Amino acid sequence: MRFIDDAPGHELSFPDVFLVPSRSDVASRYDVDLAPEDGTGCTIPLVSANMNSVTGPRLAAQLARRGGLGVLPQDGLLQTRAQAIARVKEQDPRVESPRVVGPGTLVAEAALRLPPLAGHGAVVVDADGAVLGVVEGDRLRGADPATPMAELAVPVPGIDADSGASPREVFRLMHEAGVGLCTVLRHGRLVGVVSRAGAVRDASYRPNVAADGRLRVAAAVGVNGSPADKAEALVEAGADVIVVDTAHGHQGTALRAVEAVAARELGVPLVAGNVVTSSGVRDLVSAGATIVKVGVGPGAMCTTRMMTAVGRPQFSAVMETAAAATALGAHVWADGGVRYPRDVALALAAGGAQVMIGSWFAGTIEAPGQVRRDEDGRVYKESWGMASAKAVADRFSATDPFELERKRLFAEGISSSHIYIDPDRPSIDDLLDMITSGVRSSFSYAGARNLAEFRDRAVVGVQSASGYEEGKALPVSW
Repeated sequence: MRFIDDAPGHELSFPDVFLVPSRSDVASRYDVDLAPEDGTGCTIPLVSANMNSVTGPRLAAQLARRGGLGVLPQDGLLQTRAQAIARVKEQDPRVESPRVVGPGTLVAEAALRLPPLAGHGAVVVDADGAVLGVVEGDRLRGADPATPMAELAVPVPGIDADSGASPREVFRLMHEAGVGLCTVLRHGRLVGVVSRAGAVRDASYRPNVAADGRLRVAAAVGVNGSPADKAEALVEAGADVIVVDTAHGHQGTALRAVEAVAARELGVPLVAGNVVTSSGVRDLVSAGATIVKVGVGPGAMCTTRMMTAVGRPQFSAVMETAAAATALGAHVWADGGVRYPRDVALALAAGGAQVMIGSWFAGTIEAPGQVRRDEDGRVYKESWGMASAKAVADRFSATDPFELERKRLFAEGISSSHIYIDPDRPSIDDLLDMITSGVRSSFSYAGARNLAEFRDRAVVGVQSASGYEEGKALPVSW
């Protein structure tokens, strides 16, 4: 990456910069390969944040199906976290896991898991496991909350999971049947569902699978307690990547935790953070990290900069730390601060191997938590920062009440925020389509066919606040 003019002497965040088009021989965005080379097996450079309101087994599995990586949070009992890993691993690497309800499940209960939107649905299954039909989300709109789901179920074609049917053939079947969803069966038992859009995506994405053919998933551990023991147990449970995570990664406790985990030689990539300086990268890599997580304060749920004045504008942080990591044979993940696909492209241009996304993914139907409605009927999910009072209370619920209350006094971050589910992009798939489409185009504008070429060819300029605003679409007509 280079600046179109001399590099400025001040720090830069994503809105401060833009990409300049270059001569390109890349004819189509489909000629672009987005796979990072950080050892995680990803085929797209997107990681979901290890936040309780963002990454659960369903989102982690669906993100891996599209080539990304979900990082399960560090909170909760070790056994519960091992079970979450198992839930990801047991899912089909290509077929979306079904939302299953019984015939007597009421619409009111189903609506807590499923927004009233077409293209998404629940499968009604009887006590013997037989499929009675599918209820698409839009059928819930206006339905009596006391109505059993069996009364709304519609029979749909069942696709044999082992038939070898191509995505085009699956799409044709649904198109001819006039349905938006199909069930996928193996030996007559339900294993998943597929939508028309899902069939198209199956032909466009490459899943992130391990050597055994199962979906990859990452798991986070904190720096206190016995991080090495926890990391080893999580790898034994099936975790493919370990993330040693703390707000301030450049401090003794964090470095010792990384050293302890690295000493176990677990045979998986070891991510550690967060830092924003080259010295932080050098110390973490020296301790044993192969990937460093970069970002202090840019997240949507984070109040660190306003509370403490500590942090650094994210573009400059990624640019400096990536250069240091590359010199050491390591990689960085840009964690936080992305609001648009452009920001993802800029983080990659600055040297990031991957981009970690939190709150943006929290507003999807795959994210953990119930679907809620505000007074105007708009659907949303709750999100909160991992250093907030709510997260602290959850993380230390078994702590002595006095110590718990003392920890709550110094909590930072937002404890509750409404993340609205976009009716036009309600799923993680929809967001991945939008993000990867934008990033692929960024590569083609730079004349790059892969991430290494993009880093080499990207030209960046610095703009004013009005220049940033000029690039936004008008929210209303002329």
